[in-house]
Amino acid sequence: MPSNLPDVAERRALQLLVVDDDATQRSLITVAAKHAGHEVTVAPSVAEAIEKLRSARFDCVTLDLVLEDGDGIDVLREMADAKFAGSVIVISGMDGKRRSAARSFARSVGIELQSLPKPLDLAALRISLANLGKTAMGLPAIHTWGGVATDAIVERHRA
Repeated sequence: MPSNLPDVAERRALQLLVVDDDATQRSLITVAAKHAGHEVTVAPSVAEAIEKLRSARFDCVTLDLVLEDGDGIDVLREMADAKFAGSVIVISGMDGKRRSAARSFARSVGIELQSLPKPLDLAALRISLANLGKTAMGLPAIHTWGGVATDAIVERHRA
């Protein structure tokens, strides 16, 4: 039976920028992203993140909100100024209120942002990365529901 789904060979590795000053967190995110087949660049500071954003194109940025040389919001401002068209996943130990404020700011400047708390749940990160890969190929995103990954289309047809 013919399929309209892209062949595995057609899948393009996403270009990710991992911005986190914690070496352990950078490593966890990098390993998970590379395991999913993505290309990863790391930036342990606001200054390096801005430099890398100015010199390369990224499909996604994972961003800690608290960095040694500044705030993740500074990186979001730079992304807005550069008309960044990719996705942002905030991965931060800040409380939900601060992550929500970052999401509101990002949306106000035209950036779609999702948020994951620290300590990082690798399963949640894998789902977020899978969603990015699927939507980049024009496929429906995976959502979690009751702790189980389900296809959004199946859920729509249950109604």
